[in-house]
Amino acid sequence: MITSNIISALASIAGKENLFTSLEDKISYSYDGTPLHSQMPEAIVRPTTKEQISEILKLANKEKFAVVPRGTGTGLSGGSIPVKNCIIIDMSQWNRILEIDQENLTAWVEPGVITSQLHQEVERLGLFYPPDPGSMNICTIGGNVAENSGGLRGLKYGVTKNYVMGLEVVLPNGDVISCGGKAVKDVAGYNLKDLFIGSEGTLGIFTKILLKLIPKPQTSKTMVAYFNTQADAGRTVSAIISKKIIPCTVEFLDKTTIRCVEEFAKIGLPTNIDSLLLLEVDGHPSVVDEEAEKIVECCKQNFATEVKIAESVDEALRLKTARRSAFSALARSRPTTILEDITVPRSSIAVMLEKIDAISKKYNVLIGTFGHAGDGNLHPTCLTDERNHEEIARAEKAYEEIFIEAVKLGGTITGEHGTGLAKKKFLHLVTGYTAIDTMRTIKKALDPNNTLNPGKVFDI
Repeated sequence: MITSNIISALASIAGKENLFTSLEDKISYSYDGTPLHSQMPEAIVRPTTKEQISEILKLANKEKFAVVPRGTGTGLSGGSIPVKNCIIIDMSQWNRILEIDQENLTAWVEPGVITSQLHQEVERLGLFYPPDPGSMNICTIGGNVAENSGGLRGLKYGVTKNYVMGLEVVLPNGDVISCGGKAVKDVAGYNLKDLFIGSEGTLGIFTKILLKLIPKPQTSKTMVAYFNTQADAGRTVSAIISKKIIPCTVEFLDKTTIRCVEEFAKIGLPTNIDSLLLLEVDGHPSVVDEEAEKIVECCKQNFATEVKIAESVDEALRLKTARRSAFSALARSRPTTILEDITVPRSSIAVMLEKIDAISKKYNVLIGTFGHAGDGNLHPTCLTDERNHEEIARAEKAYEEIFIEAVKLGGTITGEHGTGLAKKKFLHLVTGYTAIDTMRTIKKALDPNNTLNPGKVFDI
């Protein structure tokens, strides 16, 4: 129970101006981007120093209340949703780019930096930060690290963990540690840095993040290929990779998503096709031209009805922006949009797409599928209405079957959204129960009072 004395202590630590307890504030922080989950916090605190965060966590351990860290609340697995008897630590104001080191190709940032803002800053200097989640214009670097976010460029460049070189972290007991650094090689001790990446706010709160940068690619070409069947589109992805071509982007949209995106963005996509692939190659101009030519040929060999190459930077940007709007476009169709996240080996994309379609029909639910087909990451998105409990029950059964089928194909229940609240009951399908017990052991060692973001990923 968070008493008035605890509220006074929080105000003393962070300042009254950084403590929020009104009903309006609590409602604003009671949910994130995940549908069907919400909970009111007892208070919201915006600390301004790592020392304040440390003192808050020490108080939480002493008084036995929970602390949930949060950025901008764009998560899709319930990772930043409050739990009972908790306060929110809002890190969105920690939004400074502290240093861009061109000599070492690194950047020190605070966790509240918006991902696309970092892109813009480093690209002005001819540098490149590849991770680009679909929500990059509103999500934070801290959230990206906590969830190990991916993005459209994941196939060629990897995901967030591939670009984190160091972290400053406040542990659940209030201790502060630093791990990693600018040295490219460092194997001193356990790799604590990678333990925190993807830990979904359960093992520590980031206060500084050191990111790796790379030179910005010289040029790029963007293409879109249309198909009459999802199977043809899926086989095309495997065919491109088998030719030893690694595009920076291979995105898939099914017919439901195409229709919604076109109604939303109005960029001229045909709505009478079954699916499309959005592809991009980047690098040296001669290599880009050669790879684009091979990709066009590969698409045609796999029965693409049409392949178009963007004729300008603006046209390429419109296509990519339209893809990034897929979730928003689908969300306009029905009152409740459940965006899910599975990954299978690339060679199983066509099979998984067929299974999603069959499961959608079996349970009579409308599912639009899009995603990062190049790395096997699909987002089957159910368009429904949470007020229709019977339909929601069918959707839940459909998703359970989709998760099971993905795992059967050698895949996983989440590629980038995280486990959080929404998927913890399915975690054993991927990891097995012994691995979950190992995770519990780590959690208990760092957080014996289960203070930091409890109930996420697994139950203690």
